[in-house]
Amino acid sequence: MGGIIWLASYPKSGNTWMRSFLQNLIVGQQKTVHINELSKFAYGDGQKFWFEKAAGGSLEGLSAEQKMKLTPKAHLLMTRSRPQSVFVKTHNWMGFTYDTPLITMDATAGAIHIIRNPLDVSISLAHHFGFSIDEAINFMGDLHAQTPEDDYKMPQYYGSWSDHTKSWERFNRDFIHRVRYEDMLLKPGKTFSNVVKFLQIKAPKPAIAKAIKQSSFKTLQAQEKKDGFLERSDKADSFFRSGKAGEWRQVLTADQVKKITDIHHDVMEKYGYLPKA
Repeated sequence: MGGIIWLASYPKSGNTWMRSFLQNLIVGQQKTVHINELSKFAYGDGQKFWFEKAAGGSLEGLSAEQKMKLTPKAHLLMTRSRPQSVFVKTHNWMGFTYDTPLITMDATAGAIHIIRNPLDVSISLAHHFGFSIDEAINFMGDLHAQTPEDDYKMPQYYGSWSDHTKSWERFNRDFIHRVRYEDMLLKPGKTFSNVVKFLQIKAPKPAIAKAIKQSSFKTLQAQEKKDGFLERSDKADSFFRSGKAGEWRQVLTADQVKKITDIHHDVMEKYGYLPKA
């Protein structure tokens, strides 16, 4: 039995990209891993399957609190499913709901935290959830932002973009590796090699380069166009829409940029996301 290695991010920040890279690298297939196979490699922390296993049956009839109280047991079951550490995707902030931790530290081995410029996140989030840009900006500033339970997954608790980012800063520094989306895009060789080093995976440079190519935005986008993507929101035309950095310069108004930077100034400054004057 291993522990969970969290692949943590605010929504639309590069989590799927990271999962694809790791699966292509670790599985080591000659054939590129398909996006609809990703959940078999890296679990989703809200997958109801695990909560039903923790409950010993259906969740029907349980209150929201009773369901969320199953979280630690569900996470422990994930660790028992494989002899080595297991990757688990999460968009939850590292906090509590119903006095229950959303991230079970007793089941945790480490974490990779992926962050992205909130100016660009606002655009991707709007497309993903069917928001206007202004609605997306308000959502990202909401201290209680969340998405509801559905047929397949538990509620997701985000908090504001700033609080989400700061919450993962509380993780033990020795066991977390932080990655910026922009560095994944502009410096893929160095950035993904550092991820491999953090995970203590022995992989030659050609294998890393191959996995980077197999998980490129162009590759993922082409797969979605051909076969669809199970994780695409029913409110979005596509999951892999643009994949760019700096798109906000052409899309956001000056007032929208000011609102985002006013709300998230301190965290944006820390990670080099404040617009240059």
